[in-house]
Amino acid sequence: MKNLIKFFPLTVIISAFTLLAGGCQEHLTHQHHDDAMNNSPSAPATSEPFVIELWKNQDYQPLLTGVPQTCGMRSGRVFLQPGQDCGSHNTNAHEEILVFLAGNGISQIGTQGESLAVGMGKIIYIPPYVQHNIVNNGTEPLVYIYCVAPVEDDCATAHKDDKKE
Repeated sequence: MKNLIKFFPLTVIISAFTLLAGGCQEHLTHQHHDDAMNNSPSAPATSEPFVIELWKNQDYQPLLTGVPQTCGMRSGRVFLQPGQDCGSHNTNAHEEILVFLAGNGISQIGTQGESLAVGMGKIIYIPPYVQHNIVNNGTEPLVYIYCVAPVEDDCATAHKDDKKE
């Protein structure tokens, strides 16, 4: 079969990336978003689908690391313990979606901190240039997967003009 999916030792690649990027503390500083925004789409992305297995531990796990693995999207899994937050930030000209797998918390949106309830079975979409923070105000770990992707200039500019401060 000619179009078989090529399997790379993704666990090894992901483990090496985690060590280079600062390990499991990365989710507390939101370094993953900084990495996503500094991504340069100069190399072609893979054209082959692939599967990544989620780790069984509670470490921050990078999933998609950008070019050349993707066309620019980055993703990771985050565990926030009760009382922890990811840190207030925005993703500049990148849009973001969070898919909540476990726990409960709040998303503080804008510099005024408008709160939206988040948790297992919910997603939240965050447009470009919107300041936000995820806070675990529950009693169990808040677990989510984030996906950050660059947007076209016209769309990013429109959101920048309308951003919540």
